[in-house]
Amino acid sequence: MVSRIDRKQVVTTALRLLNEVGLDGLTLRRIANELDVKAPALYWHFKNKQELLDEMATEMFRRMTAQLMGHGADGPGPDGTWQDLLLGACRGLRRELLGYRDGGKVFSGTRMTDTSYAAPLDGFLRRLTTAGFTLGEAAQAWWTAYNFTIGLVIEEQSVYPEPGRPEARDPAYDLERREADLGDRYPLAARAGREMFADLQGNFEAGLRIILAGIEATAGPGARTGR
Repeated sequence: MVSRIDRKQVVTTALRLLNEVGLDGLTLRRIANELDVKAPALYWHFKNKQELLDEMATEMFRRMTAQLMGHGADGPGPDGTWQDLLLGACRGLRRELLGYRDGGKVFSGTRMTDTSYAAPLDGFLRRLTTAGFTLGEAAQAWWTAYNFTIGLVIEEQSVYPEPGRPEARDPAYDLERREADLGDRYPLAARAGREMFADLQGNFEAGLRIILAGIEATAGPGARTGR
C-alpha cells in the first residue's frame, strides 16, 4: 500500500493549520481530516507529532532563508559590517517566525531534518571570521543573539497569539489590571510591566543593542586590541 499524500503535502497543510488552531490544537487527526485521509496515512511519513514538528521547523527555516537570501530586506550587502549582519539576521528571524502562530515554540527545541541550514550558517560564520572573529567567538555571538531572538518571539507570541493582529492581545497581559492588582505594595514591579510588554518591538531592538555592546566588548578584533 502506498500513501496518496506525500511528505511535503503534510507539512504544508500543517503549517497552514498552525495559523488557524495554534500548536496545542494541531493534531495528526486534524491534519488528516484536512487532507481527507485517515490518520494512519500520516504515519507513512511521520512516526509521531515530534517528527512532524521537526520537519515543519526545517521547512520554516528553508522558507525564511530563501526570503532573507533572496531579498536581503534586513541584511547588509557584502560590504556591510558584522554588526549589520547580526542585526539583519535577528530581525529577519523574528519577522519570519512572527508570521506563524506559535512560530517561536515550533522552531525552538526541534531538530533540522536535513542539512539545508548548513550553507547559510557557514556563510554567516565566514562573514564574521573574515571580520576578525575566531570561529568560537563567531559561533558564540550568533548563538547568544539567536537564543535571545527565539526567546523574545515566544514571549511576544504569548502576548499577541494571532499573527498580524496586534489588537488581539491576550487578556492576561492587561497592563492596567496588572498595575491595579499589584498596587502600592509592589510599585516597581507594577511599573515594570509597561517597560517589558508595552513596546515589544522597541524592547527587541534594545536587547539587540545590549548584545552587540557585549560582543564588541568581549570578542572580535576590537576587544583584542583594547579599543
